[in-house]
Amino acid sequence: MAAIKESIDIARPPEEVFAYLTDPSHITEWQESAVAARPLDDAPLHVGSRVAVTRRFRGRDMPMVSEVTEFDPPRSWRMHGIDGPVRGDVRATVEPMGGGTRSLVTLTLDFEAHGMGHVLVPLVVRPSARKEMPRNEQKLKELLEHSG
Repeated sequence: MAAIKESIDIARPPEEVFAYLTDPSHITEWQESAVAARPLDDAPLHVGSRVAVTRRFRGRDMPMVSEVTEFDPPRSWRMHGIDGPVRGDVRATVEPMGGGTRSLVTLTLDFEAHGMGHVLVPLVVRPSARKEMPRNEQKLKELLEHSG
C-alpha cells in the first residue's frame, strides 16, 4: 500500500516549525494518539537519536521506540520504528514559502509490519492513521500560529 502523505501551510518561519516538530516534548501536544514521548538521550536530536513514544490505540497503550535516520535542519527529518509488530516510518519536510515567513509542512507516513502487524497494519493501523494525520496537521498549525 502507498504511504500516507499530508501537507499543510503554516504561517511561521521554517526554522521555528522545524524546531517544534523535532522536539520530542511537543509530540503529545499535536499528535492525537501520542500519550507520552521522551528522548532516550540528553543530546539535541541528531541522526541516531532514539525517541520513546507511547500511543493509545483502541484503548491500549503501546510503547515504541523510533530512531532518527535523517536530520537536515530546517528542511527535513525522518524517523523509523525499531521495535514492535508495527513500526512507523515518518518523514517530514518543511519548505519555505512567502519569503520565509510561512512553511509548507509535508508528513509522509508508512508502516513496516512484523508478526501480527501483518494483520494489524492493513485492517486497523493504516485506516486509523489516515484519519488521524490531517487532524494532527491541523492541530500543529493551530498551535504554531497561535503561539507567537
